[in-house]
Amino acid sequence: MRHGRHIGRLFAAAAVLALAGAHGAQAQSKLEARYTVSLAGIPLGSGSWVIDLAPDQYTAVASGRTTGLVKLIADGSGSTGSRGALVGGKVMATSYVSSTTSEKKPDEVRMVLQNGVVREVTAEPPLTPSPDRVPVTEAHRKGVTDPMSAAIMPVAGSGEMLGPEACKRKLAIFDGRQRADIDLVYKRMDQVHADKGYQGPVVVCQVLYTPIAGHRPERPAIKYLVSQRDMEMWLAPIAGARVLVPFRFSVPTPFGMGVLQATYFVAQPQPTQAARQAPSTAKTQ
Repeated sequence: MRHGRHIGRLFAAAAVLALAGAHGAQAQSKLEARYTVSLAGIPLGSGSWVIDLAPDQYTAVASGRTTGLVKLIADGSGSTGSRGALVGGKVMATSYVSSTTSEKKPDEVRMVLQNGVVREVTAEPPLTPSPDRVPVTEAHRKGVTDPMSAAIMPVAGSGEMLGPEACKRKLAIFDGRQRADIDLVYKRMDQVHADKGYQGPVVVCQVLYTPIAGHRPERPAIKYLVSQRDMEMWLAPIAGARVLVPFRFSVPTPFGMGVLQATYFVAQPQPTQAARQAPSTAKTQ
């Protein structure tokens, strides 16, 4: 169960990995996406993700729950939200809220951030005290972002968005209890086809997980994730912004391949505030 919980957190971070502002973007964009989660081909759950992107700010909300036979064994559901500012093509989170329930046990995390520093954080229940746990210090709460905002993948410049450079990044994540780094490394290009929405190329990144603090280094699940070299994240573009977000995430497990996959991925530019306020000149037919 603990192994599954760690993989579940990584899934959440990935699923939740995405959205960001593009440097110089002039129009708002909105992504509506739906994902399924499976293990060895067996459906485990489903979720939705909505991202609203403005030139200088963003909001992102995700929700999900277990489905099928898994629900009879371990019923779970949750929602996560994040908001922040877009500064110089970078995502700067300002608030993060996560509320989940698993096996009738609630889990709540709330954070306030400023310029990459966690100013306030509450997590219920707190981490279980353990002598082998790496303590979280104030230094570990600096230069970080929350799991959902970490998903935000802006692409600088005006050239091609999908390519090796898109994967060249380190995500410093603090989830309210643990601090970890996720390194993305270019692996290959591929093609995707959502049931509805995006069809086209994606850039596939290798995912490398490095725990920093709040974890127990000798736990088998931690050792397993650290040793993994076959985790992948597939990034697809949000229309109307120079932003990539996860379309697919996969991680090998002792029980088979775990996959989070978009089935609905509809992104479109939204009217700017000026355009919405301008009087309409269209004639009614």
